[in-house]
Amino acid sequence: MASAPSKLYSDDVSLVVVLLDTNPFFWTTSTLSFSHFLSHVLAFLNAILTLNQLNQVVIIATGCNSCDYIYDSSKTANQSFGNGRMPTLCTTLLQNLEEFMTKDEKLGIEEAEERITGSLLSGSLSMALCYIQRVFRSGSLHPQPRILCLQGSPDGPEQYVAIMNAIFSAQRSMVPIDSCYIGAQNSAFLQQASYITGGVHHKPQQLDGLFQYLLTIFATDLHSRSFLQLPKPVGVDFRASCFCHKNTIDMGYICSVCLSIFCTRHKECSTCGSTFGHAQSDDASATNRKRKAPDS
Repeated sequence: MASAPSKLYSDDVSLVVVLLDTNPFFWTTSTLSFSHFLSHVLAFLNAILTLNQLNQVVIIATGCNSCDYIYDSSKTANQSFGNGRMPTLCTTLLQNLEEFMTKDEKLGIEEAEERITGSLLSGSLSMALCYIQRVFRSGSLHPQPRILCLQGSPDGPEQYVAIMNAIFSAQRSMVPIDSCYIGAQNSAFLQQASYITGGVHHKPQQLDGLFQYLLTIFATDLHSRSFLQLPKPVGVDFRASCFCHKNTIDMGYICSVCLSIFCTRHKECSTCGSTFGHAQSDDASATNRKRKAPDS
């Protein structure tokens, strides 16, 4: 994976944007409680900030109905390690997280008819990339950025286009997307995100040791990864979601104009309006050839 653009502090200084899944639909059914999950994450974030005094951590909460920034270490740099502890990290993050989850729950009540059980991964990825671009254009020295998705909710096929756009934007900006999936089944979206951007994807087998997975796999900076044997992708799921029914499909029909994907044959593309007249003409030609075929 190539390094981010110039003006870097040094090879081992990192900006880690963490996407925190706060979806209550997932955490009420997970074997790992949300409180224990947070304890692992807080210890991990403290370890990153301890590895280098120039390291930065930004946390984006990903809910069912919204996503928002809940912590930025660059704004509390002088207070993060006061009295030999990490009071600002804990108090600020937990307070902002509680406020966010309350607001997200209210939005869910207001939009009960259109409720989605998945989390808005596409929105949090977009916010992470916007923050990183702002750092790139700040004109000052900056650390090497990377995104870490701590996800448990299942993939939302309705977000396929937005997520893929974010993935390709990260690839173009040379920002790796790491992903740690703690749900029951693996995430095709996160597998593709890590594979395309050169990040690391891992699904921990023992959630009680989540902190060890986070520390040994995802705490390493981009420069050190070339010297370590990190988990490599095995059997990446490259299946796409159709634009018509939002289902994950193995085979489908693609519009040659806008590359929209459909699970069934359509006469017209619902995205760009292109007419698929060739399919009917091909069927008619095949029928005529069959009728004119000479008898053997």
